[in-house]
Amino acid sequence: MEIAKLLAEFADEVIELRRDFHRHPELGLEEHRTSEKVAAYLKNCGLEVCRMNKTGVVGLLRGDQPGPTLLLRADMDALPITEENDVPYKSINPGVMHACGHDAHTAMLLVAAKILTSLNQPLPGSIKFVFEPNEENVGALAMIEEGLLENPRVDGCLGLHIWTPLQSGQIGITAGPVMAGMEHFKLVVKGRGGHTASPQSAIDPIITAAGIIQGVQSIQTREIDVLKEPAIIMFGRIQGGTASNVIPDCVTLEGTLRYLFEGDPQSESNPKKRFERVVSHICGAHRAEYELSFLYGHPTLVNHREMAALVNTVAARELNPAPEIVSFVSLAGEDFSEFAARVPAAFYFLGTGNSAKQTDFPHHHPRFNIDESVLASGVAMHVRGALSFFKNADKLNFIKRR
Repeated sequence: MEIAKLLAEFADEVIELRRDFHRHPELGLEEHRTSEKVAAYLKNCGLEVCRMNKTGVVGLLRGDQPGPTLLLRADMDALPITEENDVPYKSINPGVMHACGHDAHTAMLLVAAKILTSLNQPLPGSIKFVFEPNEENVGALAMIEEGLLENPRVDGCLGLHIWTPLQSGQIGITAGPVMAGMEHFKLVVKGRGGHTASPQSAIDPIITAAGIIQGVQSIQTREIDVLKEPAIIMFGRIQGGTASNVIPDCVTLEGTLRYLFEGDPQSESNPKKRFERVVSHICGAHRAEYELSFLYGHPTLVNHREMAALVNTVAARELNPAPEIVSFVSLAGEDFSEFAARVPAAFYFLGTGNSAKQTDFPHHHPRFNIDESVLASGVAMHVRGALSFFKNADKLNFIKRR
């Protein structure tokens, strides 16, 4: 009853916070106003607060009794998009917008932190409330390298994502691979320039690039089981040439690899390895050379089965009204995978799609918005998920007894 009362008490506050963050979006590692507000809020809750990765914030709730440590995570960064929504809380920062739900994530976790610190019951362990900057560019890794998972050592992680492809009232949770590993690549195809009237005396990087764009598509459809480990290879940028009658020296291609590959990163089955193999052979066939760089990325997000089962049970038994629980997998990238690669974790999706409220636009769209009625469910999942983690700690096989 105490939790239900607190959830109702703070239902308006989570919406106010979300709208404030939405009105003042900030790009990755520029979340200065956001992080100041987050840090002040956590300190007012009585938490120990520290900064990590420039604008990241971590609040630590030390339990009354010894026990495991749970990490709850929200991301804070916005996107370089001009908002087209006509709402009172529209972005006031030109060319910057919360078009992925990170404003909602931050608001929900803040209110969850307030509730969890307000409960009149002992906490058998500790909670790290992590507000991650620069998620769109793998901000999690820098926090991990700065010691986020230590002192106290983290035993389990939970995170959620607002998701417009799911309807409001749905929660998506799946064990195993749930979001794609992702790599941003830059490929420079090097030929030999010349006159378009004499292509035989040049090495044309444009036709080589065309062969690569076509050739690597066979990886997705001819080498990989699309039902087990789907992969997507997309080219987002092609640049080369200075004039219509000049064969250039080189062509630059940029894009992304996305995949649900779980195996050894050094295996030849890794989509990255497959990609370079095809590039190498096509360049060889055209007498061209190449330079391939993987700029940044993260592994496949794999949900731990016990942690996923915990989330499923909480959603099914402890939310009111009860949501529709669905199995959901996406080839979008999510750097929560860096936590899940090191600590048993579960990442799940909170549906917010509602056509009547015009909250069914895709993520990263200039009219992206959310159904704010689901925010209370997100707070409840954080709170009840954390308490369930500690209540069932003795049954979780991966927790090392202290």
